[in-house]
Amino acid sequence: MAVMTVADREWIERVGQVPGVELVTWDLAGPCPRADEVELVVAPYRLSTEGFEHLADLPRLRAFQLLSAGYEHAIPFVPPGVQLLNARGVHAAATAELALALTLAMQREVPWFVQGHREQRWQDKHFTPGLADRRVLVVGYGDIGRAIVRRLLPFECAVTVVASRPRAGDDLVAEVHGIDELPLLLPDHDVVVLVVPHTPRTDRLMDAAMLARMPQDALLVNVARGKVVDTEALLEATRAGRIRAALDVVDPEPLPDGHPLWSTPGVLVAPHVGGLAEGFWARAARLVRAQAEHLRAGEPFDNVVQLAR
Repeated sequence: MAVMTVADREWIERVGQVPGVELVTWDLAGPCPRADEVELVVAPYRLSTEGFEHLADLPRLRAFQLLSAGYEHAIPFVPPGVQLLNARGVHAAATAELALALTLAMQREVPWFVQGHREQRWQDKHFTPGLADRRVLVVGYGDIGRAIVRRLLPFECAVTVVASRPRAGDDLVAEVHGIDELPLLLPDHDVVVLVVPHTPRTDRLMDAAMLARMPQDALLVNVARGKVVDTEALLEATRAGRIRAALDVVDPEPLPDGHPLWSTPGVLVAPHVGGLAEGFWARAARLVRAQAEHLRAGEPFDNVVQLAR
């Protein structure tokens, strides 16, 4: 019988019994109790790498399943011969919802409403940028990027997408632009949504030069990783009132108390909650069960982001 680990008893209940596979609990907090037998490890749902070093002590380990879409933090800990799996598809809907919520909140100035409500004051009305007829650039066109575009289109905005390389369009967009075109595309868009993974190529992708190419009063929405944006350059651009920002991810993270981003006008910060919608549990359980069934059948795993070396 194949052996795999999940974080706790609740995950065993969510996944259910899989004939031919024994699910045991291990939260990676210490040595694995079945180290000589485990073939698949499902990480607890957290972004830290706490306990990942114990993977090196599992001689039969075939795959390491993350419950996050991002995976760059785990790469250094995956032993040779082990596949790294991410949770592609699990977080797409929730992250897309938040990307749209942040965009609408800033384009319709919801923080201004909240301020008036707290002060119990009926404010003078004015026009806000809105989303209809705006030009939106989605940088990153994987599973989550597509989910964002699918939700943007009914709001009657013009959407352009960027991926790692150019390719033909699909049922949502006429064309997919390559990342090398980003400097040329930025000046023509009112809203820029970042949903790329953090890699050496995307580290500080939005630096001072890139931010300077965004139009006056444009909105930057980051639901990717904090290090995709140069924080100091963003502070300079937002403090000057040149652009606005809505950030679910920041660098550093968590954002320290008193950090200037908290008090910069035109900046809205969320505490990295893109995937924290209740639909996560059922979607993640379906993925983990599917991987358990692949383990039992000796089939390839889903969502392989790093092949065994």
